[in-house]
Amino acid sequence: MTRIVSGFAGSLPLKVPKSGTRPTSDQVREAMFSALDARDAVDGAQVLDLYAGSGALGLEAASRGAVEVVLVERAASAAAVCKDNARAVQRAAPTPLTVTVVARSVQSYLESAVGTFDLVFLDPPYDLPESELTANLAALPRVLGADALVVVERSKRTPEPTWPGGLRPIRSKKYGETLVWWAEPAPVA
Repeated sequence: MTRIVSGFAGSLPLKVPKSGTRPTSDQVREAMFSALDARDAVDGAQVLDLYAGSGALGLEAASRGAVEVVLVERAASAAAVCKDNARAVQRAAPTPLTVTVVARSVQSYLESAVGTFDLVFLDPPYDLPESELTANLAALPRVLGADALVVVERSKRTPEPTWPGGLRPIRSKKYGETLVWWAEPAPVA
C-alpha cells in the first residue's frame, strides 16, 4: 500500500493507478524527504512533480509543508488518480493548500510553464528513453528558482542523466534498485 509517510497527512493511504506506473516505495520516499528536510528544502516550497503517477512525491511534499504543488501526468487514468489523492490530502490540510494536476506530457508542460519552482521531482518510467529525459532536463532551468533542487529517480541500471548546462549534479544515492540523483541550477558564467 502506498501512503503519505509524514507530515499533516502522515499515514493517509494513496490510490495507485492500475497499470503503467511504478510508485516510489515508502522507504525511498522517507529517505529522500529526510535529506530534503535536512536542507530545509520542502517547507514553504513551490513543488513540481513530473511523471507524477499517483502524485506520491508531490503530495508527500505538501504534507510536509510545501505551499503549492503541481502534478504533471500524461496518462488520463493516472491523472484521475492524482486528482483523487490531491483532494484527500487537501481535506487533511490544516490550512488551504494548492495542488494542481496537469494532464499532459512533461515536455509539453515544461515548454509552456510559467513561474518558478523550488523543488522538482522527475520520476519517469524506467523505460523512458534517455533522450526524452535529457530533453526534460534541458527544459527545466527556466522554471527553477535560484536555490532550487531537482531530484531524478531512475533504475540503478540506467546511466547518469545527461545534465544540461543549466544544471549541475550535486549528489546521488542508491536505494536497492533505485538510484536518486540530485541537481541544482548551475551558476551563470
